[in-house]
Amino acid sequence: MISYGRQSISPEDIDAVNDVLRGDFLTCGPTVAEFEKKFASYIGAKYAVAVANGTAALHLACLATGLKAGEELITTPMTFAASANCALYCGAKPIFVDVDEQGLIDISKIEEKITDKIRVIIPVDYTGLPCDMKKIQKLAKKHNLVIIEDSCHALGAKLDGEMVGSGKYADMCIFSFHPVKHITTGEGGMITTNSKDYYNKLIMLRNHGITKDKDNMQRKDEGGWYHEMQELGFNYRITDIQCALGLSQLSRVDGFIEKRRKIAKRYDEAFKGSKDIEPLLEKKGQFDSYHLYVILLKDAKTRRELYDYLAKNGINCQVHYIPVYYHPYYQKLGYKRGLCPEAEKFYERILSIPIYPDLSEKEQEFVIGKIKDFFKK
Repeated sequence: MISYGRQSISPEDIDAVNDVLRGDFLTCGPTVAEFEKKFASYIGAKYAVAVANGTAALHLACLATGLKAGEELITTPMTFAASANCALYCGAKPIFVDVDEQGLIDISKIEEKITDKIRVIIPVDYTGLPCDMKKIQKLAKKHNLVIIEDSCHALGAKLDGEMVGSGKYADMCIFSFHPVKHITTGEGGMITTNSKDYYNKLIMLRNHGITKDKDNMQRKDEGGWYHEMQELGFNYRITDIQCALGLSQLSRVDGFIEKRRKIAKRYDEAFKGSKDIEPLLEKKGQFDSYHLYVILLKDAKTRRELYDYLAKNGINCQVHYIPVYYHPYYQKLGYKRGLCPEAEKFYERILSIPIYPDLSEKEQEFVIGKIKDFFKK
């Protein structure tokens, strides 16, 4: 079976994990800090906080802003549910803004959704395409909003040469290390920021809201065992075992991205001029790191047939995404279809086809051939 995405694990990755398993620390050890330091350096941010998964990263980032009940958060419906769920976790309400032709949040429609209840905006770098964060930052500054950039698709992506997550435009940036992402820790996530205040809060919140920093304790004269829970935090820690894998994977990330871009270029060339398929393409200033390769079907009615045809031929595709507010839980909250018409039309036409570093040229040609065969029939 050829999947839409999968991990690439090397003997060196396995050795790195085994080394930690033979060591003294399986969690709360030095490998976590090393992974954070090297990830921050790669991205170009001052701080990085490793956590259990991308969803935990979104939740902690929202908590760090102080988002609370009665407040609201702007995001896009063309994303995984976690980008909106993080508002609900804080008692806040997600407000959805429609998308543009690339599936990115439509910046021209953001301001009309801003009220005095909006505290945070979460743009999503869909498929690995970076949003125009310059324009979003300008809006955020005008209305005093915090930007949490959801870059779970976009490790290694760039906007006008600036690495996504560097902190030039967003207050915090979120990454995921799920197996289908650019690098994996099995499950895992990261928050980058240039704010020392956010960093300190994130570190505390990921560990039950507990601190052992005597400078910040109310009681400073206790023994070495003493710690204080100062916030209602969570156990969102990541293990040294996972971070060992992350470090090993991070050493190969540029190669992974180069392979993804080569695969994407072959797809672009194969479908160029097609009367049936329209690829999502980069615009000026965007450097796509291609977590996904999404095709837009010119006739939405063909998607189910194409999906089933490819599955019968051993090609496992996917749809990214069902608009968040389509889900029954959101319907129960009062969200209605028709809220973001462009996102809904976009959803009807999209299909994610295989892209991952270990996809061979022969396998890719098989995928291309089967897609073309389908439309010939």
